Amino acid sequence: MASFTLHGIPVSRGISIGRAHLLTPAVLDVQHYLVPEERIEAEVKRLQDAIAEVHKELQHLWTELPKDAPTELGAFIDVHVLILSDPMISEAPLDIIRSRHYNAEWALVTQIDELSAQFDEIEDSYLRERKADIQQVAERVLKVLLGTAQLKHPIQESLGEEFKPQMIVVAHDISPADMLAFRDGSFSGFVTDVGGQNSHTAIVARSLDIPAAVGMSQASRLIEQDDWVIIDGDAGVVICNPSQLVLEQYRARQALQVKARKKLQKLKKTPAITKDGTAITLLANIELPEDCAGAMEQGAQGVGLFRSEFLFMGRGHHMPSEDEQFEQYKKAVVAMKGRPVVIRTLDIGADKPLDHVEHNALNPALGLRAIRYCLSEPQIFLTQLRAILRASAFGKVRILIPMLAHAFEIDQSLAMIEQAKAQLRDMRVKFDPAIEIGAMIEIPAAALALPMFVKRMDFLSIGTNDLIQYTLAIDRVDYEVAHLYTPLHPAVLQLIAMTISAGKKAGIDVAVCGEMAGDAKLTRLLLGMGLREFSMHPSQLLQVKQEILNSDLEAVTAQTRKIMRSMEPDAIAEALEALQAM
Repeated sequence: MASFTLHGIPVSRGISIGRAHLLTPAVLDVQHYLVPEERIEAEVKRLQDAIAEVHKELQHLWTELPKDAPTELGAFIDVHVLILSDPMISEAPLDIIRSRHYNAEWALVTQIDELSAQFDEIEDSYLRERKADIQQVAERVLKVLLGTAQLKHPIQESLGEEFKPQMIVVAHDISPADMLAFRDGSFSGFVTDVGGQNSHTAIVARSLDIPAAVGMSQASRLIEQDDWVIIDGDAGVVICNPSQLVLEQYRARQALQVKARKKLQKLKKTPAITKDGTAITLLANIELPEDCAGAMEQGAQGVGLFRSEFLFMGRGHHMPSEDEQFEQYKKAVVAMKGRPVVIRTLDIGADKPLDHVEHNALNPALGLRAIRYCLSEPQIFLTQLRAILRASAFGKVRILIPMLAHAFEIDQSLAMIEQAKAQLRDMRVKFDPAIEIGAMIEIPAAALALPMFVKRMDFLSIGTNDLIQYTLAIDRVDYEVAHLYTPLHPAVLQLIAMTISAGKKAGIDVAVCGEMAGDAKLTRLLLGMGLREFSMHPSQLLQVKQEILNSDLEAVTAQTRKIMRSMEPDAIAEALEALQAM
């Protein structure tokens, strides 16, 4: 097949080489991992056994039908038996396991997706509706398969270093909740048609330290299943079906990058101290308690942002209970062994909706999201606050409130925290009565009204992703305007510097927990602004630490002042380059 190149937006550095996996929503509902050669036939048998089990179930249903049951019920079961016996269901997924090394669940869903697409093209409405029957039969088989899975990823967890899956996700788009499906490391790169520098696909790709390119427009249509793909994450380029020469060149570059990353690992236990002896705090951003292990491994001094909304997503209409939330928060607090854990209250809306919440706002990014949603749903908010407070009895916890802009929002939030405390006192439940409360500075109005915040709050955390989005009036998920999104716009830099300065003057901590904190190219700029607390994904910690260790604060601060005085993009870029070369 002819080679071709696509150009998009570079969002996560590095090079990835692998086979394309075209993603459809149904595939996300099951586990996906690659099966090593020696386990292929065992996996084939697992699917065959599941199909045989469903045959028995259907037979039992037939024999148990009451005598007065409608004849349609029997016919319905007969149709399902026929579908289950069809080679397209009973044989084709087995071929997928053998040829692509997919696990049984994934192979079945992949086949069902292909069949469903064929049924969608049928003109006859009756035959087209039979797609639902096929999906129902597949669901029965999946239930049996899921019951036989002993671990989350039984095969994947047993693999050694010599078996490294090299599969690249190609999709139109991937939602934040769906991105959680890729945390196991089954994939080595992401390519999406849409998205920008700070879309959630981009953020998660960077956090997983996986090369990615977004805003590719037609990638999911042009790239075919199992095509060889190279992602050049540094350039935002995707090469499909490369020549052998190009493949060898990129493999050589990839090997050099792997070597450089191994070198960084030596900095894990080195304190983050500048050349002139100033200690910098490096914290981790996490989505789930399980991320704490990676944070500790990379030498994080605490959790600067626990995105609690990921506990609420992908659950249908079922909200996590207070006890369930408490257990998750407690797990993170205990895992961090006395280090601080900043838990951000529920931040949903815009590109992170909950399944049971209607999304009818004309512009969700400007609608009922984050603290606005929480204040409109006081029982949900109180439940979460009680769970967080209960976890504070087990270690150092701080509460972070997102998207505050008005004094009354701050006051109502603080009042609800006091109400949650009173409820726990009445129940004689322990918590930290002196727990610190912080505000996210991510709306320009908040950055321009800082006295209102420093007067009421114990600490501030700058959410640069939304701050840039709202300051520049750019939807960070929209690839058509993504090229206009930049952290180096003079207005953005001024708002960040103002916030850091106001916090310093008031004697309260200020952190940056947005993507800027994890971008090593911007580390010295933030240091020069006076930032002393960075929070990022664990995978970014060592690169940022390396920049800190090589920085002289006095020289960095002087060069940063030049950048802050400039309003011209070219001059800012040139001064930033000089800052990097120091």
